[in-house]
Formats: sequence, C-alpha cells, structure tokens
Amino acid sequence: MRCPYCSENQDRVIDSRTAKEGDVIRRRRECELCNRRFTTYERVEEIMPLLVKKDGSREPYDRMKVVAGLQKACEKRPISAQTIQEIADRIEHEIQEKGAREVETREVGEAVMKELRNLDGVAYVRFASVYRDFRDLDEFMTTLRDLLK
Repeated sequence: MRCPYCSENQDRVIDSRTAKEGDVIRRRRECELCNRRFTTYERVEEIMPLLVKKDGSREPYDRMKVVAGLQKACEKRPISAQTIQEIADRIEHEIQEKGAREVETREVGEAVMKELRNLDGVAYVRFASVYRDFRDLDEFMTTLRDLLK
C-alpha cells in the first residue's frame, strides 16, 4: 500500500478489524519510511453491472458518482458521511440482487430518490430537481406536493 504522505510502498499493518457487519476489513498501517500512520479499508470486489444511460451508451457502475450525488444533495443538511455511505451500500446491494448484467441509470436514480425521500425532504428535493431536470415551476411544485402528502 502506498503511503499517502510520502508515497513509499513499504508499510506494516499495526491493527486489523472487521467493519460494517464484516463486509469490510479496516487496517491501520504505519509507513516504514516516514513512520506516519494511515487507515485503509478492504472489501470484496463485487462485479457490478454496466449502466445503460438515456442515450443508450454503457459505462461501468461508479460508486463515487452515487456518493457524490448524495453528498451534493445532503450538503448543509444534518446527514453524516456514514449515513451517505450506508445509503450507497444499500443501493449497490439492491443493484446486485437483481443479478442483471446491465441496469438502466434510471433505476439507480430512482433508488437514490427513494432513499433520500425517506431520509430528508430537502435533500430529496435537491436531488430530484437535478435528476428529474424540471422544465418549469409547475413540475417542481408537483414534486413538492407529492412529498408533502
């Protein structure tokens, strides 16, 4: 593992323990050159399906895009980074449960919206306003009314 401080490749593991119900291993490491400590996380590499975009193109699933969208929607809201990671985990699990080789990006977006609707109304509306690409105020107001029901 490359040290994030000095880029040295030699380190030693000081401590290992499981995290997230055993799905991830957390390791504390110490660089042998600069002696600084850092944490790494290891998880099983799961094969995610390709995402089919609106234009028909395909791209690999990118967890960081989902997390970035969640972070943007939850910005300045009382939602922890841990909660955002848990939501991303649930969405990934839901995608994997389908067992399909390809999943439409619409399904991922809808899963994000469902999670945000249950979590925080403001974050939901923020995400929906970008995801649904409202053309006018009436569409936006319809979504707000649905949220208030």
